[in-house]
Amino acid sequence: MAKLIEPKVLKGFRDFLPEQEIERRELMTRLEETYKSFGFVPIDTPVLEYTNVLLGKGGGETDKQVYHFMDHGKRDVAMRFDLTVPFARYMAAHRHELYLPFKRYHINKVWRGENTQKGRYREFVQCDFDIVGVDSPSSDFEILLMMRASMQNLGVDKCTVQFSHRGIFNRFLENLGLMEQSVEILRIVDKLAKIGRDEVISLLTEIADGGRAEKIVDFIEAKDTFESTLANMTELAGGPSEDTARLEEIWAAIQDMGLECSFILNPSITRGLDYYTGLVYETFLDELPSIGSVCSGGRYNNLAGLYTKEELPGVGASVGLDRLLAALEELGQSSRKKSYTKVLIFQMDGSLMGHYHKLAGQIRLAGVSCEVFPLDKKLGVQFKFAEQKEIPFGIICGSEEKAAGTVNLKNLASRENYEGISLEKALEILKA
Repeated sequence: MAKLIEPKVLKGFRDFLPEQEIERRELMTRLEETYKSFGFVPIDTPVLEYTNVLLGKGGGETDKQVYHFMDHGKRDVAMRFDLTVPFARYMAAHRHELYLPFKRYHINKVWRGENTQKGRYREFVQCDFDIVGVDSPSSDFEILLMMRASMQNLGVDKCTVQFSHRGIFNRFLENLGLMEQSVEILRIVDKLAKIGRDEVISLLTEIADGGRAEKIVDFIEAKDTFESTLANMTELAGGPSEDTARLEEIWAAIQDMGLECSFILNPSITRGLDYYTGLVYETFLDELPSIGSVCSGGRYNNLAGLYTKEELPGVGASVGLDRLLAALEELGQSSRKKSYTKVLIFQMDGSLMGHYHKLAGQIRLAGVSCEVFPLDKKLGVQFKFAEQKEIPFGIICGSEEKAAGTVNLKNLASRENYEGISLEKALEILKA
């Protein structure tokens, strides 16, 4: 006998049991409905791209995480590490087939060879939404509203969207003479919430002198109010400009809608990827901030410039579905079910197989999920199957019921019986 192969998966990759996958898909469906309600349309891109296409603007740390290899045609190819860079390539390739502004959403898997931890894996789902072709306060604000609406529609009410502006931070670094070290500084600043003020200063001192490191931390620390935080950022960046005016416009719109409690100006929000040029966003769960941002993004006006000379400014964000699911599970808010089936038709007589499947078809046509137990087994076996699959209702029908045109409906949880009723009456009960 041949040696059996161990059925194992790679580190950072996972199998999903039905209850896990059902929950994931239901959350994705809710997100998709949210995106569509704002007028966004779906797209898709290949899993594999030419490596030079993907790595043109990712950033040093990202480049190390990309899965890339030579394919059978000796082409250097890579698996997408996010959905934004492939989207920039997509826009350059299909610009003349699309209208502007173009609002897309894309829900799919991406891959990064990074260290695994709670809520962070090497294969995971991103749920992106972007507006391309316009650089306006309205589009920036709409993405903020989408982030909030997405969380609400997923049942996540206790969360806060934190935002800032990379343009102001870049001006500040230019004033310090540290613009050439911006990528490394961004990586360190992005860790403030995780490692704390002192450790950030220590890491920054390796790049700049102690005085400039202190100034960077002073810049990224939020003050008591939006106005005082923006005033500090403006002063350290060298005065007001278009970037500070954009933040003022966004905050005025937030106030007009009475949403001040949902949004916070936080200068430490910079986003690690270096293609962001304007507003940047991150979303934190109020009850579990330690798990990190569950929905992030920002404005990237120069990203498509890698692939086309036409200016295609863009802004967008992405829900990290796997991290969000890990957070909901830790908070005890995970809602898992083992099947979609609402009704199980018990097999009482093998000769009635056709009748059972006819009943099932009629039940499905009425919009109720239904399945037929496939074997003529003892009722105890069939009841155990329904219990394991968490099916709430059962239909029992023998030759007498078939002749009378009736069924027996049983609530499998309460054990309540509705005997000798018509299928139409059973459907009324099921829909209720």
